[in-house]
Amino acid sequence: MTAPTSRVRSQPPDEVVPYRNEVVLVGRLAAAVVERPLPSGDLLATWRLIVARPPATRTVAHGTAGVDTIDCRAWSSRVRRQSQRWEPGDVIELYGALRRRFWRSATGPASRYEVDVVTAHKFRADSRNRSGGSRRVSAAGGSPAPLRAWV
Repeated sequence: MTAPTSRVRSQPPDEVVPYRNEVVLVGRLAAAVVERPLPSGDLLATWRLIVARPPATRTVAHGTAGVDTIDCRAWSSRVRRQSQRWEPGDVIELYGALRRRFWRSATGPASRYEVDVVTAHKFRADSRNRSGGSRRVSAAGGSPAPLRAWV
């Protein structure tokens, strides 16, 4: 399957640029996953992932925060089921797409960016959790895949 394409205004008419909206995150689960029913009857799981920023971007110009907190949501039953086993502090790896959601609040129109999660798994359990957990294993089957730590 090929990615959708389109012309970009600044490009010559014969040059085509592919669209792409892919997000891969590895971070700590901020709080328990919340699953709620929607008026349509569908279920939605939501959570926040805390992702460390690379040290080079921790400047006054970029903000001195060492982390970003990112809202995530999952519609698929598989990801929702998996997410119910996660505990705050677990390291989660996920793949999805960035979405902007609009709604009307008491103060007027509002919007928020979220990651619409397609696949996710527990990369590593929080060492403070007594329940244990899993670590991702490389395709070779031996050692765990490396977790790149910026902190």
